[in-house]
Amino acid sequence: MDDSKLRQDVLDELEWQPHIPSAQIAVTADQGVVRLSGYVSTYAEKIESLEVRVTDGIADADEEIAMRARTSLGWAALVPSGQVEVSVVSRWVTLSGQLEWHFQRAAAETIVRDLAGVAGVSNEITLRARPQTTNLKSHIERALRRSADLDARFIRVKVVDGLVTLEGAVGSWHARERAKDAAWMAPGVSAVRDLLIVT
Repeated sequence: MDDSKLRQDVLDELEWQPHIPSAQIAVTADQGVVRLSGYVSTYAEKIESLEVRVTDGIADADEEIAMRARTSLGWAALVPSGQVEVSVVSRWVTLSGQLEWHFQRAAAETIVRDLAGVAGVSNEITLRARPQTTNLKSHIERALRRSADLDARFIRVKVVDGLVTLEGAVGSWHARERAKDAAWMAPGVSAVRDLLIVT
C-alpha cells in the first residue's frame, strides 16, 4: 500500500470512530510508518504524539483523580484488591506495587487510563518472581501454535532467565499483540522483548 492510500485509510478510520475528535488530528505517512499529531481531550484518546488537553470542567484535582483511580481498581475483577498503589502529580498517574501476572498489570493501566482528567500514566507495577515452567520456550511455542490468529511458523522464541524474545514476522498488529500476550501467559516470564515485524 502506498503512503497516500495508507494516510487516507487512517483518516477514514479516525472519522469513523465517534469518540475520537478527528478534526484535531493530523496524519502523515512515510514509507509505511504513520504518525499522528495534534491534541485530544483525554488520555484514553491519546495515540502516538498527541497532546492531552483537558477540556473545561474536567481538570480535576490530583486527589480527586487518585480517589477515582483507587475506587475503579478496587472494583476491577482482573486486578487483585489492595495490591496497586496510586499517586497523582499534575494529573499524571503513577501505578506501583507487585502483581502475579502481566495481564493484571495491563488491566490496571487500562482502567486508570480511561478516567476523566488523566493526562498520562506511568505503569511501575512489577511482577513477583515465579518459578519458571520447565522448558519455557517449548510451552510458549505451543501456545503460539494454538492461536488461530497467528502463523507460528514465522515466529522465533528465545528465553534467557525469564526474558522472552519474539522475533520473526506476523501478518497484522493484532497478531503481534496476540503473540506477546501468549508469551506473557507462561509462568516465570519476567519480561517480553518484541522484535516482531508486521508484514
